[in-house]
Amino acid sequence: MKLKLITACLLLVLSVSCSEAPQPISEASDSAELSSSSDAIDVLAVMLEPPAAEKKSNQNDVFDRFKDNLLNKTWELNPSFGVYVGVYQHDHKLAVPNGEQRALQREFYVTELQALKQFDANQLTSSNATDLAIIEGELRSQIWYIDVFRSYEWNPAQYNPAGAFGVILNTEYKPLPERLVAISSRLKLVPAYYQAALDNLKLPTLEHLSLAIQQSGGTLNMFEVVIPEKIGGVDLDPQLLEELTTGLADSASAVKSYIDWLEARQLELRQSGEARSFRIGAELYEKKFKHDIESSYTAEELYNIALAAKENLHIEMMRITEELWPSYFNERPMPDNRLHAVKEMIDHLSQKHVKRDEFVDEIRRQIPIIQAFMDDNELLDSDPTRPLVVRLTPEYQRGFAGASVNAPGPYDATANTYYNVSPLDSYTDEQAESYLREYNHWILQVLNIHEAIPGHYTQLMHSNKSPSKIKSIFGNGAMIEGWAVYAERMMLESGYGDNEPELWLMYSKWNLRVVMNTILDYSVQVLDMQEQAALDMLMNEAFQERTEAEGKWRRATVSQVQLTSYFTGYSEIYAFREELKLKMGDRFDLRTFHNKFLSYGSAPVPVIRSSMLAELGLDALR
Repeated sequence: MKLKLITACLLLVLSVSCSEAPQPISEASDSAELSSSSDAIDVLAVMLEPPAAEKKSNQNDVFDRFKDNLLNKTWELNPSFGVYVGVYQHDHKLAVPNGEQRALQREFYVTELQALKQFDANQLTSSNATDLAIIEGELRSQIWYIDVFRSYEWNPAQYNPAGAFGVILNTEYKPLPERLVAISSRLKLVPAYYQAALDNLKLPTLEHLSLAIQQSGGTLNMFEVVIPEKIGGVDLDPQLLEELTTGLADSASAVKSYIDWLEARQLELRQSGEARSFRIGAELYEKKFKHDIESSYTAEELYNIALAAKENLHIEMMRITEELWPSYFNERPMPDNRLHAVKEMIDHLSQKHVKRDEFVDEIRRQIPIIQAFMDDNELLDSDPTRPLVVRLTPEYQRGFAGASVNAPGPYDATANTYYNVSPLDSYTDEQAESYLREYNHWILQVLNIHEAIPGHYTQLMHSNKSPSKIKSIFGNGAMIEGWAVYAERMMLESGYGDNEPELWLMYSKWNLRVVMNTILDYSVQVLDMQEQAALDMLMNEAFQERTEAEGKWRRATVSQVQLTSYFTGYSEIYAFREELKLKMGDRFDLRTFHNKFLSYGSAPVPVIRSSMLAELGLDALR
């Protein structure tokens, strides 16, 4: 099962390990019995009974016990998943991702899916009815991943146990010596973990081999540097110290052997040309989209909507450029090609950015300013008791996103949320300048809104307060990413930045990135777009710097569908808000809408929409 760790946004989330990192929620099995969970979601509005009738149902008590049992079994089978969400009773266990473990997991998913048939959504409260739909989708998804998608055979980057070790090491849920006992126990299974990875992998892709080599270097650092440094400051029992020393040495050796295998396999496949393609094709993509995103659109429909959105953004950006042109270029006439004019204006404005060595400090400076604006304008409830910590991205997480958020789970909701920012040390001067121009004075503010306040950090903080742990734990990526994108526009609409046209132009460029994510991902994975065509599109039609474009190309080769989550969720959230404004008229209040929307946890947007409309007694607009 999976937790949507927002290893977002530049993004977000995701070399997923089949047993160690939270699993991506995906699709249904191809069998007739395991049809898509979206059917259950689509009919929620019909299934929901009036609140008075719902409360009379004895099924709700039975279903609540079912959910508790489901989660307890989940933590037993997926102890690292439990650690991510704040369940620590199995922190000493490391699941070895071998065939036996997969068989146990599959049996669990099938058994629980069969048990769901005892519940009638008409007899459940609206909250439980939505939980029922989410659980069904999750179970079908996991079966599909094991039976059909089978990434454990071709994605070596998903084998990385470092994340849970980092959580245990850095989260003070019990004294450090006791946490080190758990770490010592886990370390004993690391060699078996990597042996299972080698046994599983059949024909990897070159792109995932490259990512695995990079991230495994960070994992090695965890065992050779990070944990030993922590041990050095603690007075430990000699036997525990000996066990830790041995376990760390054996684990480091296992990682080194894995890296050696990856590098040898990479060379072999480059020479032979027999590597698996990273492109999953139309059929798998459409199914993965259906279950990962849980949208009312198909992937192809969303792709076409994104193409139209790109044209509309171009028109708006040309309008703003015409307004700004005289202020920056005096009497020089605009180019006849208005897109060239937009690019020239963006290039000129992008020269305003922080210095390379001030990048992380500037992010830390901006966070309280953005928080104050949100609070002063009463846009959304906040909670100062839930800390946000800006830090350098841990090495074992680098290579996928420039910025991301790691949030605690609902069982340990008061733990730190980490805003990870990748340092620029590995960049040449030219690459660093390109990166800083991309995250210039204006876009850096939009990035912080997206990743932190009121984006991912704020949304996940609210999600952890949801009374439904199901909605928080099995978070929907499109809702999570879509909220962060929605937050950007909402803040600017509320007056952040004093409606400065430069900010709106840069926001439009940033929003164009969201649209282009969808176009790029579908074009690369389904339509066979090649690297140069992708770079040309990103740089000339989305006005991205080369470093950013190259990073996005790489991301589109090591993930599938996730890049579409931003545009899907944003579009559906924004449309729902406008729908409610129309229905409620003067009764509509923005802060109330935001708080209510987020109170449903990280459920799919269609689920939240159905639940809110039912609760408000409003008929859905069709």
